[in-house]
Amino acid sequence: MTPPAVITGMGVIAPTGLGAASHWSRTLAGRAAIGPVAGFDAGPYPSRLAGEIAGFDPRAHGIPSRLLPQTDHMTRLALVAAEWAFEDAGVDPAAMPEYGVGVVTASSAGGFAFGHRELHNLWSKGPEHVSAYQSFAWFYAVNTGQISIRHGLRGPGGVVVTEQAGGLDALTKARRHLRDGVPMVIAGGVDGSPSPWGWVAQLAGGRISTVNDPERAYLPFDEDAAGHVPGEGGALFVLESPESARARGVRSWHAEIAGQGSTFDPAPGTGRPPNLRRAAELALDEAGLDPADIDVVFADAAGVPELDRAEADALRGLFGPQGVPVTAPKTMTGRLGAGGAALDLATAVLSIRDGVIPPTANVRRPVADYGIDLVRAPRHVPVSAALVLARGHGGFNAAAVLTRQR
Repeated sequence: MTPPAVITGMGVIAPTGLGAASHWSRTLAGRAAIGPVAGFDAGPYPSRLAGEIAGFDPRAHGIPSRLLPQTDHMTRLALVAAEWAFEDAGVDPAAMPEYGVGVVTASSAGGFAFGHRELHNLWSKGPEHVSAYQSFAWFYAVNTGQISIRHGLRGPGGVVVTEQAGGLDALTKARRHLRDGVPMVIAGGVDGSPSPWGWVAQLAGGRISTVNDPERAYLPFDEDAAGHVPGEGGALFVLESPESARARGVRSWHAEIAGQGSTFDPAPGTGRPPNLRRAAELALDEAGLDPADIDVVFADAAGVPELDRAEADALRGLFGPQGVPVTAPKTMTGRLGAGGAALDLATAVLSIRDGVIPPTANVRRPVADYGIDLVRAPRHVPVSAALVLARGHGGFNAAAVLTRQR
């Protein structure tokens, strides 16, 4: 069994705010950050909405000018989130043992906007106009590499590519490194970089909403659910074992990752049920908790009716009808690729801290026979344990149990 990991620092960067405080304030207010795509002209496409991060100036957040030509927007976001996570944890990475800090990130596709620009240069101007940095700036492992280089981190590194489930799966891999004796790992997911190339790839999946009203486009568990809205951002976390944290003088931390589970769905057409519920059961078993111990579920909330129904069935089967409060604050940001579940985990940390469950935005007509207690306004209740669920396109399921410091 993998021992608990404690979260001693986190960096949040989302459409709802730069930094945890801004994100939390806007989330509790139910103020969605979904609007018309600003990163490129989405007019010719059937889907024209996104959850984008407004007003982000990489120079203002300490990204050196030399890095700008070699990084995608997504990587710049990740570098800032990593800086904030280390600051929040009170860690100077340079003061850690040489191989004492690892990096594990998740990505769904890499730096799509950078890749799109260089492909455009190739076909419109010729190969001599393609940046040499194209060799890695688009790559799905680039965030791990750039964070490692910037902070001189020589511990174990890795990347997981399980789409929306990636933000949780990265933490699972990080916990294994802690189990093997690595003192500290920075892990999570920051994803999304809207561009025509990436947009077409997402449209091909058939799950993006074509509704152009920002308040009606992404409605998980609603009678009008018709797909999701993409977004960008996520969160990175400094993870340590309790012993490692105490050894450097830390006496309190944000929360503990008490249990995790990952499963894979059977192939379509086999008639076998999906395995999201099994992932949740594995996470609960590892945490040593019963379903009755969970105070809130942060849902995957696909926004696709058949997927919403499958998740509702899993929740109802595990907790009983109306058995646990369920929330989907990602209705305010869109689904952030590999950053989505990581942002949900950060939001769950804040929910535990303040004793309030954030709302699901814009859902007006929850499907009654789903049988879930969908939270649509802030609910002030004690939160000691939260379950975060995520599903990645292609059959990936992940679950994490987050608990108050014990």
